[in-house]
Amino acid sequence: MALESNYLASRLLVRGADRLTRNLMESDDLNPASLPPGTRLGPWRLLEQRGRGAYGVVYRAVPAEPQDADAVALKLALYPGDARFAREAELLSRIRHPAVPRLIDNGHWQPREGVSFAWLVMDWVEGLPLYAWSQAQRPSSRQVLQLLARLARALAATHAVGGLHRDVKGDNVRVRLADAQPFLLDFGSGHHLGAATLTWQPFPPGTPFYRSPEAWSFVLGSRKPPAVAYPPGPADDLFALGVTAFRLVTEKYPPSAHPDDEDAWLWRPEELEDWTARVCNPRCIPELSALVSRMLSPRPEARGSAREVAEALEQAARSAGREAEVPLFTGEEPRPAGLFPIPQRVTVRRPPRMRRRPWFAAAGLGGALALSAGGLLSVSRFEEPATSHLAEQEEAKDAGTVAVGDSALTAPVARERAPSVWSSIAVDVPPKPFSGQRRPDGKGRCPGKVQVAINDGCWTKLPADVKDCDDYWGGVEYRGACYIPVMIRQRPATSGPAERDDSP
Repeated sequence: MALESNYLASRLLVRGADRLTRNLMESDDLNPASLPPGTRLGPWRLLEQRGRGAYGVVYRAVPAEPQDADAVALKLALYPGDARFAREAELLSRIRHPAVPRLIDNGHWQPREGVSFAWLVMDWVEGLPLYAWSQAQRPSSRQVLQLLARLARALAATHAVGGLHRDVKGDNVRVRLADAQPFLLDFGSGHHLGAATLTWQPFPPGTPFYRSPEAWSFVLGSRKPPAVAYPPGPADDLFALGVTAFRLVTEKYPPSAHPDDEDAWLWRPEELEDWTARVCNPRCIPELSALVSRMLSPRPEARGSAREVAEALEQAARSAGREAEVPLFTGEEPRPAGLFPIPQRVTVRRPPRMRRRPWFAAAGLGGALALSAGGLLSVSRFEEPATSHLAEQEEAKDAGTVAVGDSALTAPVARERAPSVWSSIAVDVPPKPFSGQRRPDGKGRCPGKVQVAINDGCWTKLPADVKDCDDYWGGVEYRGACYIPVMIRQRPATSGPAERDDSP
């Protein structure tokens, strides 16, 4: 009962904050997402809005006095009392590196009594997002080695002060036009030793395409979800940098490390050589390809530290031969069509279909049921402010972003669980199809040899004893056997602007 009371109280607090924010946003002059040019926030004067996400908006600003001062980036919280901003300010204040924007100032904007929106002021970087810069400049292998070395140095500086970035990716790297200097942006998803844990989720904030194999295995490696959250470390940041490097060099993402995906077999040690950066782009020199593969190693210890990777990149940039001067792209490479093209992954001829992992095969069902049950999840989400359609688009670029969760950097601590919605699923007859469940085709057949059609839905029979069916999330007993629903895998959204400085 105490857990239920705490859960309901937390939900009421979140709903109250959402209502307060919506009321504020009904008035344009109090809307942090649409403040007019000339608005004063502390000693700063806003010039124009330059980016927006789910939790914050970035303005270009200047000091109110003097008028000819250099512009800065001012990031303003969209929701009052957002603790992410204090955590980001503390982490940035600890880092001193030329590839990390300097924290200049921070404070709170109070448009009315009792309401406070946090803001941060950082160096303004005039440049392009990493992948857009690559398409425009067509860098050589040597240039990419030098750029990656600077980003690895930025990560080393972050790790040295007990911090993690937790959302390294192309959209969070800005390349300055004047000198091709890269900057690692958006520490809003970051964490540091001693920081408070804001939410409880199995995964920390981050982007699924950039998530490490060990993170996937920790959360999805058994038939039941873990009792504790995954504790990320420096190796996760390095893996994300490896994904960024692979995408930069090949214009595609590596195969999915998700253990339930059909390409997960490509992460076996004997398969890694079949999709290296040089295999995918022969213009990539062997030295660069080998270092990208090192960062993408399925074994975290094989990646080394960010400092060691930076040193190896710098050495390769110095010693590489004339082949390293060849541009990685000709500019005539075919690219996906559309305003917001679907992210492309490396593909290799598929082996026989792998067995689906039981409990996670029903995780999509859990999302649909949790929505219909009013948000009652086995892992509570206590800070999910509603976002507009525009904000959802902006959060989705660069393979989509999952940045609602949070976890500490220290050893995970077991937590109590909220009431589960799964106990009501185990019925004798499979119900009608759930939202997102795969349906049979016109002939009443489901794809794959292991899927069967029951009550107009596709189900997978589990090799489990009926008495253990409840142990599988979403398990349903039917005619003396145990089945789980087959959910349609949703493609990650790919729209939105490059500015992603506003994640939790």
